[in-house]
Amino acid sequence: MSSKEIKIDTKVKLNNGVEMPMFGLGTFQMRSGKETQQAVLSALQASYRLIDTAQMYGNEEDVGIALKKSGIPREEVFITTKLWNSDHGYQKALDACEESLGKLGLSYVDLYLIHWPVQKLRNETWKAMQTLLKKGKCRAIGVSNYMIGHLEDLLANSDTVPAVNQVEFSPYLYLNDLLDFCRNHRIQLKAYSPLTKGQKLNDPKLTAIAKKYSKTPAQILIRWVLQKDVVVIPKSSHPDRILENEDVFDFEISPADMKLLDSFNQNLRTSWDPTTIP
Repeated sequence: MSSKEIKIDTKVKLNNGVEMPMFGLGTFQMRSGKETQQAVLSALQASYRLIDTAQMYGNEEDVGIALKKSGIPREEVFITTKLWNSDHGYQKALDACEESLGKLGLSYVDLYLIHWPVQKLRNETWKAMQTLLKKGKCRAIGVSNYMIGHLEDLLANSDTVPAVNQVEFSPYLYLNDLLDFCRNHRIQLKAYSPLTKGQKLNDPKLTAIAKKYSKTPAQILIRWVLQKDVVVIPKSSHPDRILENEDVFDFEISPADMKLLDSFNQNLRTSWDPTTIP
C-alpha cells in the first residue's frame, strides 16, 4: 500500500485472509493490575484496535478486564498473546493456550505466537499451534523472535506458513534481510520496541528529522516502521504518550529521509538476542 494511505484503522491482510491492524499497543513490562488496565483502556478509547500481550508478561487478565470495561465489541479488537518457553511441546502448548484464554476471559485470540524459538521443541510446538488454529482457539498463528534460520527450519518441517513474525525492529535495528525474507514468504513482520526503549530518542540525527516534520522522535520512529509496511506496537502506559504515539497518520516521511533513517542501523538490541539460538 502507499504510505499515504496508512491510517489509524488501516489493516493488513495476513496469509490466511485474517485482517490485522497495522498499529497497536504493546504491554511488555507493564505491571499487572491498574497500570495495564488503565493503559489498555486509554489506548482503546484513543482508537487503538490491536493489543499485544503474552503469558510471560503476567498481565493477560488485566488486558481482558480492560477489554470488557471498554464496551467495545470483541470482534472489533485484535488480541495477540504468546506461548512462553516453559510451555513448549505439543500437549503443553495446547494447555498453555487454554490457560491464556482463561486469563483473558476470551473464547479465542486473534493471533497466537510462539514467543521464542526454543531448540528441539519448537517444531513440535508448531504442530500444536496448527491444532489450535483448526479448533478455532485462535484466528491466526505465528512466531516471535524468529530469525531467517529459524523460519527456514519451520518451513522445511511444515506446510503451514506463520502468519506473523514479531521481532524487535527499528531504524537502529534495521533487519532488512529478515524483512525481505518475510515478504517473500507472505509472513507479516510485526515490530516491538520500535522506540528503542527510549535509548535513542535524544540522538541528534533523529531529533533533526523530527524537527523538520514538527514531530517527536518517537513519532518519527513509529512512522518509519509503518512506511516499511510493518505492523507496529509501541508500548506506553502513560495516556499522553499513548495519544502521542497514535499521532503519526497526518504526515509522510520522504523517500530521502526514509533512506537516511535506514542508515541509522547499529544492530541495537534492547531486549533478547535470538541470533544466538541455532
